[in-house]
Amino acid sequence: MTDLSERIYASITSPAPAASEGVRHGTREQLGLAALAVARVRRGALARMRRSRLMLWRYRAPAAEELLLAPPDLRAHDPSFADEVASGSFGLAGAVADLRGRSPFTIEPPSPAWARELHGFGWLRHLDSGQPEDRAIACKLTTEWIRRSRKASELAWRPEVVGRRVLSWLAHAGLILDGSQPKRYAAVMRRLSDQITYLSSSWQDAADGWPRLVALIGLVQADLCMAGHDRRLALSQKLLAGELERQVPAPDGGHIGRNPWTLVELLLDLLPLRRCYAARGKTPDPALLSAIGRVTEMLCHLRLGDGMPGRFNGMGPGERGALATVLAYDEGRRSPARVERSGYVRLERASTVVLVDAGPPPPMLVAGAACAGCLSFEVSSGSKLLLVNGGVPGQIDAGSRSLARATPNHNTLCLGEQSSARLVRDTHLERHIGAPPLRHPDHVSCALQEGDGAIGVEASHDGYVGRWGVVHTRTLKLDGAGSRLEGVDRLGSVKGVVRFSWDVPFSIHFHLHPRAEARLVPSAEAAELVLDNGETWQLRANGAALSIEDSMYFADAAGARPAQQLVLRAQCYGASEVFWVIERIRTAHAAEAGAAEVRGLIDRLAETTAGFEAAAARHVPR
Repeated sequence: MTDLSERIYASITSPAPAASEGVRHGTREQLGLAALAVARVRRGALARMRRSRLMLWRYRAPAAEELLLAPPDLRAHDPSFADEVASGSFGLAGAVADLRGRSPFTIEPPSPAWARELHGFGWLRHLDSGQPEDRAIACKLTTEWIRRSRKASELAWRPEVVGRRVLSWLAHAGLILDGSQPKRYAAVMRRLSDQITYLSSSWQDAADGWPRLVALIGLVQADLCMAGHDRRLALSQKLLAGELERQVPAPDGGHIGRNPWTLVELLLDLLPLRRCYAARGKTPDPALLSAIGRVTEMLCHLRLGDGMPGRFNGMGPGERGALATVLAYDEGRRSPARVERSGYVRLERASTVVLVDAGPPPPMLVAGAACAGCLSFEVSSGSKLLLVNGGVPGQIDAGSRSLARATPNHNTLCLGEQSSARLVRDTHLERHIGAPPLRHPDHVSCALQEGDGAIGVEASHDGYVGRWGVVHTRTLKLDGAGSRLEGVDRLGSVKGVVRFSWDVPFSIHFHLHPRAEARLVPSAEAAELVLDNGETWQLRANGAALSIEDSMYFADAAGARPAQQLVLRAQCYGASEVFWVIERIRTAHAAEAGAAEVRGLIDRLAETTAGFEAAAARHVPR
């Protein structure tokens, strides 16, 4: 989306009722969606015009005759993939296709995500093992795609898919080209040139956000790796630098889509690009180096004690190895920590980390993965996760994504059993960005507080103003020892007094990680949260009733897992306030010491019992 269409949309739309599902659009919102559609059609028409015979000469890439280098592929490879393909199955994006002797390019795709990965050729890395049989499979499938490419589906020629295919072919050029006959070598290089030409004329037609960056990174990588492309490199790197500055604005380093995993994907492609500049002896655009540094710092900001980013705004079952790779690859350079970056607040004391989402939702066209979790937070103690959002499921549980994006799946307040944001249902928009985007809250404020060794934040959002006329304000304070987190959740009018016609129920959710367990302490009107290492925390509240309820943790690579949540429930008549505190009452060391003491008592009891039995045996009458 262009800046102009974004401004048009903002000027003719107004806040709408907050709900988890799409509500019937008003006239103003329909006009806003129409503005986005017009901008989208305009970009598509321009792309088609550039690809026409009349204009294509301006974008045609030089004939590809020689590759100067092959960039590294930092993504992990699966050694079992080749065996699966040899046995007749093709597993991608959480779905498996049974080939039955057919080409994967001729069957009905199990899902759009499967088709995107198939035509993106990222799976070549699983075959780059050095084994002759794996090389034969890779060459055969590449040749099949080239033969059928003219009749490939529209999805195969989306700019982001073409960009990924170019990156994959370049990174694994040795796999698909070494030892090839001259005729086949020429065919692969000719098709590679055609795809670079396509990217030059069509990159702007890619969906906004990460897809557009993939298209441009593919274009720059090709100009670096192929002979005769040096003159084109100046333009392509300028385009990429401009897009990086727009999507990863300084100084924070967060992506405009606010999905933490996008940062990992971005580094997986930008770091090899930087390495190629060095190998060619060329100086990269300063914007590229700056973006890499900012993104790396942002990833460190978003990591909890287990080493993974928090589950906010589309973060699902990420690969721990991928994150470790990009951070290690960047030689561990870090800048001084900042409490707030891109709307994410990091409260850290001792071994306790609290991450808070205190930022607004992303722009409409990059909000396809955003969640209604404003003011939600996650907590880790040491390397253990205590409280986590449910996260967004992977392809295995893709049907649960709307549910996972709703407010009750996050550690925040939910009023009237409605989300603080809503999904915008529009068929054409969903087809373009791959999922229904999210709107609201419109205004989010955040103020940091530090003193006496403690650190805290006060934040608010207006996601419930449209329907209920109240603002949710949350205050969090972590003490200097990292052992006590105090919270206050308030509902109140921005100005004046609001009085509902009836009391509206609200709930405050605290979702536990699946490896943590909750149990009520009736005598203290509290609940204990026990980690798998024995460390124990306690939650107490004033102003709401406490209960333990079932939850679902979606951000697991193996699929959704059952978990528990603590829920504070009360009624709001127009203004309400709930105080709560989560405090560590037993450390892991104390738990281990207690367990050792119990084991010692059991051993001593066993020894005593054995002594009694021996004494009794000696005094048995003969």
